[in-house]
Amino acid sequence: MPPKSKKEPIKAGKGTQTQKKAEPALNWPPLRPLVPASDLYLESLVEDQIYIIRNFFTSTLCKNYASFLASLPLITTPGRPKKGEAVRVNDRFQIDDPRFAEMLWQSTALKDLVEGSLDSDATQAMLRQTWGGKPLGLNPNIRIYRYSPGQFFAQHYDDSNTLTFKPASQNNPVPARTTWTLLIYLTSCSGGETVFYPDPTPTDRSPEPISVAPEVGMALLHRHGERCLLHEGKEVTSGEKWVVRSDLIVGR
Repeated sequence: MPPKSKKEPIKAGKGTQTQKKAEPALNWPPLRPLVPASDLYLESLVEDQIYIIRNFFTSTLCKNYASFLASLPLITTPGRPKKGEAVRVNDRFQIDDPRFAEMLWQSTALKDLVEGSLDSDATQAMLRQTWGGKPLGLNPNIRIYRYSPGQFFAQHYDDSNTLTFKPASQNNPVPARTTWTLLIYLTSCSGGETVFYPDPTPTDRSPEPISVAPEVGMALLHRHGERCLLHEGKEVTSGEKWVVRSDLIVGR
């Protein structure tokens, strides 16, 4: 399927976000066992555009989280989206939980991998070029997705959101924005691939799509906002695809 023009983008949702007062926190399962950062790495699928981290969550942790999330009051998205938004058919739960977002950033290997993704002599300017700014943490707007057979997410672009963010290391909130989408796959299934459609270049007018199949415990990071690639979540044909979603936050 050929990519749609960015002149008329189909988006996943609203492009701005204000950080609301924290909702009552969920009693999330402990984030253990975990694979240490020294045993993990950012695997580049498209340089500065798409990265994956295999075994980011262990299979045991994935089972615990999938079981816990199945007890939440998920809501099926409407079959008719708002004008300008992509068709999304899945079950989802959303919560504003700064504490869990901070745990996910600090307790796992993610912070070390993001901040240490460049050579030791890399400048702050190079770090900002890769991630769009100085990484501060993860979006407290946590989204849970379950895709059952027949459910999918049509082609779209992810927006960058602006918000006021309070890093754990600072006393005062700071202006911030999201620059990369974070997806953590808890299960595998048939179908359900996240497929990206690279933009044509002068040397490659019809680049091959990049397909990322759900893999237990794998994290996927991809750019969003102005440099987001057109992408979609393919229809699940059997099994269930469980995903934890957040976003990388940088200063602005």
